Amino acid sequence: MTVGASTHRVDGIDKVTGAAKFTGDLAFADLLEARVLRSPLPHAKIISIDTSKAAALPGVIAVLTRDDLSDIDPYYGNCLRDRAVVATDKVRFVGEPVAVVAAESGLIAEQALALIDVEYQELPCVADIEAARAEGAPLLHESQAGAGEFHDVAGVGETFGGNICHRERFTKGEPDKAFADADDIIDETFTFPMIYQYAMEPHSAVARMTADGITLWSSSAHPFLVRAELAHMFGYPHAKVEVIVPYVGGAYGSKSYFKIEPLAVAMARKTGGRPVRIVQSVTESMLTTRRHSARLRIRTGVKHDGTLIAREAEVLMDTGAYADNGPRVAKRVISRMLGPYKLDHCKIDIVAFYTNTVPAGSMRSIGGPQSIWALESHMDSIASTLGIDPLEYRMRQLLKRGEVLKPGATAIDADLRQGTQAAVAPLNWRAAKRGNGVGVAVGVSDSEAMPVSVALIRLLADGSVILLAGTTEVGQGARTILSQIVAQELSIPMDRIAMRGTDTLTTPFDRSTGASRSTTVMGSAVKAAAEDLRKQLITAAAEAFNTSTNTITISKGEARCADKSLTYAQVVSKFFGMPGGELIGRGYMRPDGALGKTFPLFWETGMGGAEISLDRETGAIKLEKYITVADVGKAINPVQAEGQDEGATIQGLGNTLFESLEYDNGQPVNANLVDYRVPRFTDLPEQFESVLIENGDGPGPYGAKGMGESGIVSIAPAVGNALFNLTGVRVRDLPLTPERVWREMVRQKEKGKS
Repeated sequence: MTVGASTHRVDGIDKVTGAAKFTGDLAFADLLEARVLRSPLPHAKIISIDTSKAAALPGVIAVLTRDDLSDIDPYYGNCLRDRAVVATDKVRFVGEPVAVVAAESGLIAEQALALIDVEYQELPCVADIEAARAEGAPLLHESQAGAGEFHDVAGVGETFGGNICHRERFTKGEPDKAFADADDIIDETFTFPMIYQYAMEPHSAVARMTADGITLWSSSAHPFLVRAELAHMFGYPHAKVEVIVPYVGGAYGSKSYFKIEPLAVAMARKTGGRPVRIVQSVTESMLTTRRHSARLRIRTGVKHDGTLIAREAEVLMDTGAYADNGPRVAKRVISRMLGPYKLDHCKIDIVAFYTNTVPAGSMRSIGGPQSIWALESHMDSIASTLGIDPLEYRMRQLLKRGEVLKPGATAIDADLRQGTQAAVAPLNWRAAKRGNGVGVAVGVSDSEAMPVSVALIRLLADGSVILLAGTTEVGQGARTILSQIVAQELSIPMDRIAMRGTDTLTTPFDRSTGASRSTTVMGSAVKAAAEDLRKQLITAAAEAFNTSTNTITISKGEARCADKSLTYAQVVSKFFGMPGGELIGRGYMRPDGALGKTFPLFWETGMGGAEISLDRETGAIKLEKYITVADVGKAINPVQAEGQDEGATIQGLGNTLFESLEYDNGQPVNANLVDYRVPRFTDLPEQFESVLIENGDGPGPYGAKGMGESGIVSIAPAVGNALFNLTGVRVRDLPLTPERVWREMVRQKEKGKS
């Protein structure tokens, strides 16, 4: 059995030896290096741009400004086409590209940037959500942009007024009337900070434009969507836009959709066919994309016995200067704010605002950490108000398998109580009393992974196999998982299978790499392609043996009939009558296909149990134990699955304890890895366990479900709840820095004395 075994990563040796080539490592003849001039102001009109001095510098080949965009559609965006290749009329955030220089070396390009004179007329800064929603606030966008090609969100492109980018409303039952029946009403407000996705490889791209079309090498997680957007912008058919993805050094949503790719192509268009490379610094990438910050108010009415009567929630999201993925994030927040609990009456209002900050896009579990931080902290507050143990309270209220969280959605497909119990089992919860630092949280999210993927498998004349699938390997182990599926279905060793990076000219279409869809959706397409190829192989073998197909079995790279056998290579050779040719298996996934039409395809569940200690003199929290639980359906590669869950958890630890991208009136103050700290090995808990629940009940191959995002959502509320159980202090703002915890402890102590 290959599936279910922790086989080695097929890309592991290349990566650990340094043989792997990332976009920035690729060598090109006649390569130009490009550097970007970025706005120093958060909000300003561009009066003029003078590039004459820069263009005259020896070694400078081309300078790109807004004047070079008049013959194309310069706007792009997956939800709204509201962002230009370089700023046209005005700049809307610090770091927005204003001009690009391509030169013989990066040093020359840097020198040229200093020679560009830009005259700005500074405008009032819309610094945050409060400024964006204030009466008479300056408008970032005077009119709503048109919808992008890939938004799939109802209402995108509507005019909501003011600085509202997008709005989602959801109502179930009659919440206004139901609140009258509540014995208690708990009303709380939480905040979640801006978080940078930090991948070890910053955004990078190399572009070349010739008479044959566009060729782009990019660290992109969505190469086919990039292809379509470039074709639209520059007026090419898809067949003349080639997007190639080499190895990618992490993404976590930061390389979703379109980031620097249009910029690179526009610059290449001006260089007369010479390739142009843009490799950003970490600071530049921090000023390219981030996770949404949010303010979340939750008001819940309950009975004395704990029954949830009604809930209303208002979520205000900061989507930054441009929409990016904001509308889709807003949509996903709905189910996360409902939560996996028995609730008949609720009303949710989600508003994404434009502000003069870096655009907010995708990050692992879009909208999940923000809303589940608030909801799961709130559930503990309810339990405390009612005097019920928070674990017991969840056990009473959690939905059962088959119950519906949201009308029209797939029913809950996991045993949430089983997962929650697994998260607290090592914490000895039965002994937990006030004063013990233990906490628990339940995270359930809907990825709504679009089920459109195509796979091809080529069985070559020597019996080896080429797998063509458009999933981007961003470090999650997709190449290994997909190869395992092929090895399982064709009964061949892993080392006989080759899968390379995506090239849109030769690799069949895949909607995207994200939303925990690779194993479930692309895995299903690969399995279907392998099954198709196996049928062809059996038919060809039956022809070679002059027998019926039901007498043929395949095993260990051979087709057998009674006591006779042929290797796969011999079957192919006999089928074509020469030592050449190949058999090709095809697999398709689409919404009305094997995975069904109902969304989400699966619920992604992640539970967390935390035990902390606290330095009461400083407010510093230490995570002593953490148990993360993921319901994966089937772990095709258990070690990789555990690594995914643990990695997501540690990312969540960052926004729990210290990560926050800070602004001062539109100016970023810590956009670097000195002042913005990400988790280190020394931050890991002493006891750190990942528990995988495998019930074989997912829609993917062998009952698998997606699970790459579940680990990130529960750690913040689990730690926050542990802090409350330890001290009686509820901190509602992340991150839980020592100063913030200490100040809240002092405040509540003084409040108790008054």
